[in-house]
Amino acid sequence: MTRQVCSSSGLIGLATRFATGLGILILGGCFASNPAAIQAFKTPYAVDVTSQQYVLQPPDEIEIHCARVPELDRQRQRIRPDGKVSFEAIGEVDVAGKTPTQVAEMLAQRVASLYTLPGDKPIDVRVMAFPSKVYYVLGQVYLPGRRPYTGRDTVLSAIADARPNPMAWKDRIQVIRPSRDPSIQQPQIFEVNYGQMVMKGDLSKDVLLEEGDIIWVPPTIPAYVTLKLEELITPIARAFAGVWILTGGTSGVYPYGMGGGYSGY
Repeated sequence: MTRQVCSSSGLIGLATRFATGLGILILGGCFASNPAAIQAFKTPYAVDVTSQQYVLQPPDEIEIHCARVPELDRQRQRIRPDGKVSFEAIGEVDVAGKTPTQVAEMLAQRVASLYTLPGDKPIDVRVMAFPSKVYYVLGQVYLPGRRPYTGRDTVLSAIADARPNPMAWKDRIQVIRPSRDPSIQQPQIFEVNYGQMVMKGDLSKDVLLEEGDIIWVPPTIPAYVTLKLEELITPIARAFAGVWILTGGTSGVYPYGMGGGYSGY
């Protein structure tokens, strides 16, 4: 009497066909780029800085420079989650949503009753760290995630820092600027050929990023199929392995990678 045979080859073949078709369908519909969207971005050589008026937010750090006010001079403060900083002489100051110039003016008004401050700008507020501003590089890179925005980050530098992995579709990298206008839901998306940038020095699309921008490095279709197959096969393989262990390895049921596909007696 033969025992029932359980083979994963049919399931694997079915999973392969499913993942391939799904990969072509999904990746084919994911590239919603519009070449004209690049007009929303600025080129590095066109501007000296990207933010003329930096707006402070938690957890940015500021440093106060005012030699005539010892209680404030060289004081470095991290903006709290409530948007405030505090000083011994003048108490709490709400700085979130304001520029450094505006904060300096507020501080000057606070200390006017304690000190005589000559000059038009007696207090200087400097931004020492700005972790509140980030952009994102996601997808098939070795170092995905949020990255600190410096004001001079370009598409090329961002991709190079994140380091695309072998599964990356480098010819179809998507640069995305989400809409910041509630009345406009459509983001600005254009496509970058990283290979052309690196191998031929084509910097025509090496634009400056702004805070909140997203760079998505998609997988190639074969890579996508591989990733989906891994998702589909792993639980199946574990199920076969569990049955094999529970039956003591004698039922003719073999875990994935340990044989199978024939009858036991």
